[in-house]
Amino acid sequence: MRQLWRVCVDLLREARARRSIFGPFLGVTLVLLVLGGFLRLEVVDGAIAGSRLFGALLFDDIVQADVALRPSFIAAAYLSFYGGSLFLAVACSDFAPNLLSPGRIEHLLSLPVARWQLLFGTYLGVVAMAFLTAAYGSAGVTVLFGIKTGVWTWRLLAGGLLGMAGFCAVYAAQLCLSLFVRSAAAGAALGVAMVGLGVVSSQREAISGWIEPGFGRHVFDGLIRPFPRLGDLASAGARLAGEQPVDFLATAKISLGALVFSAALLAVAAWRFERRDF
Repeated sequence: MRQLWRVCVDLLREARARRSIFGPFLGVTLVLLVLGGFLRLEVVDGAIAGSRLFGALLFDDIVQADVALRPSFIAAAYLSFYGGSLFLAVACSDFAPNLLSPGRIEHLLSLPVARWQLLFGTYLGVVAMAFLTAAYGSAGVTVLFGIKTGVWTWRLLAGGLLGMAGFCAVYAAQLCLSLFVRSAAAGAALGVAMVGLGVVSSQREAISGWIEPGFGRHVFDGLIRPFPRLGDLASAGARLAGEQPVDFLATAKISLGALVFSAALLAVAAWRFERRDF
């Protein structure tokens, strides 16, 4: 296990050396600076009397601050999930292909590191970087609104981090693909497609109803059913951030399903990695 964690730490060090780790943090920082600089909130005795963004009036009714910010927290949670997943899927798509590049993989395999440790260490390193980015963004929005309005809540942070189960499934698919096709572009395309398929999976009952009963519907159900319901996971995170009712049992099942899906893909990746000659 020690070697596995060393691989994970080495990946983070490499990302820092290549400056690729700073991309997600820089993007989040720019969003926070724009939001903090152009959002004007008139707070009077714990209530928001007016709100402007880029000079445009959002509303001028007197509303309790915690109630008025719920739509903003919901929007931030959705943006964190979908925007973060898509951005990280593209930004992290080259880690596995670089790992398998000629010359480097032979050197790594000559070290006292098992192949499965190399594979899972790479996976955990990318997931750790994504987790830090999500935590930074969610905490930044929480602090921003807390300073401006006096409303401090843990829900936005929890809602943002809930989406990490979804990214675990997305990157597991990218890592698995890299063992068959060593292409960063293909990995990025698959990551974006995985997010879309996760949304489709969440709506599979409704979409299935649009398909004529018979062979076509059975094929659609069979193909889309294994994919995790990422759209439902994003909605659960948004409801949690917006202080709306959340079915925690259903959310736990969806998260567990995403992790099981990730484990299955990682098992395929490990099988392929053990049988490849370099």
